[in-house]
Amino acid sequence: MTTIVVIGAGPGLGAAVARRFGREGFDVALVARDPERTNALAADLAREGITARGFAADVRDRNSLAAALDAAHATLGTIEVLQYSPVPHADFMRPVLETTADDLVGPLEFSVHGPVTAVRQVLPDMRELGRGTILLVNGGTAVVPHPDRAGTSIAFAAESAYGRLLHDTLAGEGIHVAQLIIPGAIVPGHPRKDPAVLADTLWTIHRDRHEFRHFADDLEP
Repeated sequence: MTTIVVIGAGPGLGAAVARRFGREGFDVALVARDPERTNALAADLAREGITARGFAADVRDRNSLAAALDAAHATLGTIEVLQYSPVPHADFMRPVLETTADDLVGPLEFSVHGPVTAVRQVLPDMRELGRGTILLVNGGTAVVPHPDRAGTSIAFAAESAYGRLLHDTLAGEGIHVAQLIIPGAIVPGHPRKDPAVLADTLWTIHRDRHEFRHFADDLEP
């Protein structure tokens, strides 16, 4: 069986996606900065009959992210699905007129350097399989920039452009690249933004392989 890598795995969306794909027979690699968190989640999944392992990496550290993905491949085998969904830092969300060039380094490392590093690590596996899925998860500022959240607005737009370029370039190789926009917060119990509902949405995107951009809910005004 092949593997899904969830980058930014936590107790909300990451855990829900791990369970959803795990139920479909995927092994699961959980990547986040906190090894205790990923190892605890992997243990919970194992008790549910899902093969999962935790790997520590900071997405802003390209070497650590590449090493974690290499370890995931070595431990669990071929990577078929990559989900990139870490939660941005609060200090990325400064008003535009208070945002300096230095303030954009972190957001761009987080939302551009991280995805590019991850994709380049997993692409050989997908090409060898002749199929694969890359799922980019972003907030609403990826499509509607907000003047009080300049860092994420700028970096998410760049990530969106990268994803779209990948979508158009890799489709002929059987590799589907898609973006899910989640406006506002992930809300347990919400009919469209509950973690389990979002995990179902991501599974459907992987399965149906239609279009690049998808919306979990209506964009906020």
